[in-house]
Amino acid sequence: METEEGVRLRKPAPIKTKRAEEEEGRRDGGEAGVDIRNCNKEMMNVEEEPLSPAARLFHEPNFNLHIVAIMGCKTRIYPEVLKANLPHTLLRHPRFSSLLVVDEKNGGKMKWVRTEVDLDKHIIIPDLDPNMESPDQFVEDYIYNLSKTTIDKSKPLWDLHLLNLKTSEAEGTGIFRIHHSLGDGTSLMSLLLACTRQISNPEALPTIPVKKKKDDDKRVFNRGFWWCFFGVWWVLKLFWNTFVDVFMFMLTALCLEDTKTPLKGPPGSEFNPRRFVYQTVSLDDMKLIKNAMNLTINDVALGVTQAGLSRYLNRRYGDNENKDSGAEKKNNLPEKIRLRSTLLINIRPAAGIQALADMMEKNTEAKWGNWIGYVLLPFTISLRDDPLDYIREVKATIDRKKHSLEAIYTFSIAELVLKLFGIKRASALSHRIISHTTMCFSNLLVHLRKLALVINFQSYINKMTIVLSVDEETIADPHRLCDDIVQSLNLIKEAVVARGLLVK
Repeated sequence: METEEGVRLRKPAPIKTKRAEEEEGRRDGGEAGVDIRNCNKEMMNVEEEPLSPAARLFHEPNFNLHIVAIMGCKTRIYPEVLKANLPHTLLRHPRFSSLLVVDEKNGGKMKWVRTEVDLDKHIIIPDLDPNMESPDQFVEDYIYNLSKTTIDKSKPLWDLHLLNLKTSEAEGTGIFRIHHSLGDGTSLMSLLLACTRQISNPEALPTIPVKKKKDDDKRVFNRGFWWCFFGVWWVLKLFWNTFVDVFMFMLTALCLEDTKTPLKGPPGSEFNPRRFVYQTVSLDDMKLIKNAMNLTINDVALGVTQAGLSRYLNRRYGDNENKDSGAEKKNNLPEKIRLRSTLLINIRPAAGIQALADMMEKNTEAKWGNWIGYVLLPFTISLRDDPLDYIREVKATIDRKKHSLEAIYTFSIAELVLKLFGIKRASALSHRIISHTTMCFSNLLVHLRKLALVINFQSYINKMTIVLSVDEETIADPHRLCDDIVQSLNLIKEAVVARGLLVK
């Protein structure tokens, strides 16, 4: 199997010294990955461990979440190879080899208890007809049906479904389903990298890219009076942005709800199964827009999404009002639509994907588990004559959100509510925040059943896959919505090219 780093699953190489790993990492232009066998031995050998507050939250009835990771393979999947290697990799992590046990004699406290893992209960291999008419639709329907069920708590809370079926993009498909209490996206991606090897060097662990600091930033601190003036202004602006964002967070928890649109599910939609649809586009197209307008890839993804949502809603409102062929070209949107996305933000001091051994150590900045804060991101739903306006609007919003401590404070508020009022109140708070907004962005697909729409952008080498998780009773045409997002990307790219904004 391959990941974004261009690596493959295989049995871990012999353990290397830390110095050798550091040297190898420097040669490859990043930090060396760490073999899962080198992780904190003390933690690996713990037989029982209580659930963290965040992990307990994910087991509440109205916040019971699963992560779905879909991996396409260039070759046929060989289950016997996976079964031979998983005990040396994935199962060495205590979360993937522990049962969730509720201690009824001790007030219903939850704890992880190590157990022997029967891989035959976790690896599901359905018997498939290789000559079926529509394998792509079969895979989509399989995942849809998977969302109707939960993982049996009599075993560790994960399973892996292997579909050896040739589709338009892969020779075989692996579907990981993992309960969110095991860890967040950053934790799981770090674990995946620790289980892989480089294609160019089958004995080497993948390297983790290091974000280089710009030299220009150093010059800002050498300007005397002006540095002091702008420093004070920077701090005041940070406090003000944080105050406004936290106030809006609390208001949303109490009463402020998004506008009822065709994208927002009605009460009770959290019990509906999910349809997962996707399209793959060129990452180079997004980089072209990024470089031309001095953005980040995240800026481009959110700007394209805002344009796609505006395009889709305009058509839906047009369909409700009239059926003439020119409805899509007219502005059918109501005024002042409030539509917000809940962004799930990694709040670890050490941002990005971390070496697994660092995450397993105690008292470290790179922590294993669920360290997620909320950011409420408003989208401007409107039709623009200039496609680049969607990007500019989102860029301004994102820049302001970056200059705020909203994610840290929302995490702290949820943690405080949990400590003072208990798990039920904390779960109710999270439920109200998510149910009062319209959609969610996440770096891994999550069964957020309270939302009718979850959007995920996942890059892999020179490709970007746009994945939508939808409630079909609310969004009956998810493929059309996905098409609108892709078409918006193309329109924005064409506008950049037409205006000669390309960076040579």
